[in-house]
Amino acid sequence: MIKYFLIPIIFVFVFIVGISLYFQVDDLSGCNKTPGTIGKCQAVDAIVAVSGGDTVSRANTAVELYKNGWAKTIVFSGAAQDKSGPSNAAAMKTIATNAGVPDASILLDEDSATTKQNAENTMQIFTKNKIKSIILVTSGYHQRRASLEFSKHTEGIKIINHPTQNDADWSSWWWVSPRGWWLATNEFAKIVVFYVQGIWS
Repeated sequence: MIKYFLIPIIFVFVFIVGISLYFQVDDLSGCNKTPGTIGKCQAVDAIVAVSGGDTVSRANTAVELYKNGWAKTIVFSGAAQDKSGPSNAAAMKTIATNAGVPDASILLDEDSATTKQNAENTMQIFTKNKIKSIILVTSGYHQRRASLEFSKHTEGIKIINHPTQNDADWSSWWWVSPRGWWLATNEFAKIVVFYVQGIWS
């Protein structure tokens, strides 16, 4: 009787841990606060933050990386959620400039409404500005899928993943809220679709 009670609990526990580790890929987890000289801990050409979810946290993470010397350029990517107002990319730029990042150090993609478009449109920026390596910043639940899309659509670009650490929508306790479960299942479904589309394309 106890065995049949424990099996679903163990399954849910393994699922939660597995999802957390799979989604939140962080290539800088073993690095110092500032860049080093080895492997993925080296400085890159640009920090790329895509909008959506907790856009403020994503912008702040990009700013922190910039100030710690990881890159001399930040690329903000994201169209306006409310078409009557400024783009998400422009809003992120305002956060950065208010934090002291020079205007000349910021590049914008204001047209991307999806993760795939984030990758495709920023590739044009990378090519124009001779950017060959980036740190990709987004929320923890979104990091894996963003990495997949960027790896597919930004050929020749070295991608270092680094999710936000203080996100209003996602934390290590995501599984205690209905929204956390919605984000997890939604992202998992989108990743499945990504791979299925890859098979047929």
